Amino acid sequence: MLIFLPVLTLSGIAGKLFAPLGVAYILAVLASLGVALTLTPAMALALLTRGPLPDHEPRLLTWLKTRYTALLLKVEQRVRTIMVVVAVMCVAALAALLFLRGNFIPELREGHYIVHMGLAPGTSLAESMRIGAQVSQALMHVSGVRLVAQRAGRANGVVDPVGVQLSEFEVELAPMSAARQTAILHRIQEALARFPGLTTSVNTFLVERIDETISGVTAPVAVNVFGDNLDVIDRKAQDIARLLGTIRGAASVRVESPPGIPELDVRLKPDQLSRWGFRPVDVLDAIQSAYLGSTVAQTYEGSRTYDVTVVLAPDARKKLSDVGALMLRNPDGLAVPLRELATIGQVSGRYQITHDGGRRMQTVSVNLGNRAVSDFVSEAQARVNRDIVMPKGTYAVFSGESEARTQSQRDLLAYGAMSAVGIALLLFLAMKSRRGVMLVMVNLPFALVGGVLSVLLTGGDLSLGGMVGFVTLFGISLRNSIMLISHYEHLVHVDEMPWGMEAAVRGASERLIPILMTALVTALALLPLALTSGAAGNEIEGPMAIVILGGLATSTILNLIVLPTLALRYGRFERDTMTEPGAAI
Repeated sequence: MLIFLPVLTLSGIAGKLFAPLGVAYILAVLASLGVALTLTPAMALALLTRGPLPDHEPRLLTWLKTRYTALLLKVEQRVRTIMVVVAVMCVAALAALLFLRGNFIPELREGHYIVHMGLAPGTSLAESMRIGAQVSQALMHVSGVRLVAQRAGRANGVVDPVGVQLSEFEVELAPMSAARQTAILHRIQEALARFPGLTTSVNTFLVERIDETISGVTAPVAVNVFGDNLDVIDRKAQDIARLLGTIRGAASVRVESPPGIPELDVRLKPDQLSRWGFRPVDVLDAIQSAYLGSTVAQTYEGSRTYDVTVVLAPDARKKLSDVGALMLRNPDGLAVPLRELATIGQVSGRYQITHDGGRRMQTVSVNLGNRAVSDFVSEAQARVNRDIVMPKGTYAVFSGESEARTQSQRDLLAYGAMSAVGIALLLFLAMKSRRGVMLVMVNLPFALVGGVLSVLLTGGDLSLGGMVGFVTLFGISLRNSIMLISHYEHLVHVDEMPWGMEAAVRGASERLIPILMTALVTALALLPLALTSGAAGNEIEGPMAIVILGGLATSTILNLIVLPTLALRYGRFERDTMTEPGAAI
């Protein structure tokens, strides 16, 4: 149960995904412990005392033990060679683990995709819908796409309103396998690439929500540029966006707050206002009422209340040239056109200004293709630090899935080390021997070999599920070592066998079947998850099962072959070591 405490300490998205797994495992272990201490002895008394037990083993078990005993004798003859090979394997696995890269969240197959389309700021709703209709037709021609629906912009009444130049397409797929969904994703990206001038990205709904929770943007990689000068921030963000677009793996790069939205600049003329008798606030209120509308009353229909708003007719608000012709009346009733009271011109303004912690910020988001997030971020950070010169007070910070993955990895390592110390203390209380504890813990590098090998054989990407799998694996693999070492102590201290080659071989052969049964039961339970890794609904826990299976295989093999030899040479199970008062442990 201690080994699962690091999983319970995971924060953020990682904790939400895997903490329930840790709780379920701990509760299952507690229930199993209660059954083993109460129900199992009672059933043994009721069922195993009614008649004589078999006095011989099945032929298969006898054959396995005979072969296993012969193998241990051969290992003893080549012990140095085997030790060197195993040590090299363990060191290589540890070195490879440090360089494994991967995504925080693997690609999910949810049966639909969300396509984001961005046009130039200031694009009208009609133009967005016209281009969106062409994009929808292109997506509908992709085999396997069942439905495409476009949504342009978001209303001002929602939490995150956006302009009509931004559209989202809901792309629903027909029922299909995970492999075919991946193929359709590539065809969707190819269809979108045929539209020049568009900023597009494709992702699934759940991945977008996870990415948005992590970094605030719906992309796995986000680069936040902070500074005091908005023009400098925008310029550096554009430079970073162009640089990231040249790095391998970048499917789409977008500046979240692009500058340059067209605006109408109305600058009042104080001398003309005084000449015609207008107050500045009256002129501004009149402009707002004409083009944005002003609520002047309310009307009632049954129990419902509606605001009555006055605004210019749509035909009078279509042309920018008509703004100067807006007639305003002064307190004397004299009508004066707006062009006489103000200078009117079209300028380029900002679409939005974002802040984080009170600091001005511009965000560059990157959607990736077939490349691990950690690899891309490592290269991108190096390129940005080398090629982008930041003025004083301006700096860039990478965030997103890579940051969340690094944080989860640090948490697992830190709390995993604390759990390992707790496990070592419990083992020492049980065995009263430092050597015994070390012999049990040596199974951890044995398990590491198989875990790393399984990751490399399945693509080399270590996602969050794989990292949790290593933590889980270390707890599961220790059981076999405890089973073997504790039986050696039983042979020496209870059966009073002298510790030597005969005791080592006998203890290993007597624990062969229990160790194999424990490993096989665990493997059979995880096999369905491992075989369907990457399938829809199993993208997160599948890599965890693969790591556990691979580590369980090598830890079981090395536990049965190498650990008896290590115990024979470095174990101290003599009775006087444990029983004489004042003896050194």
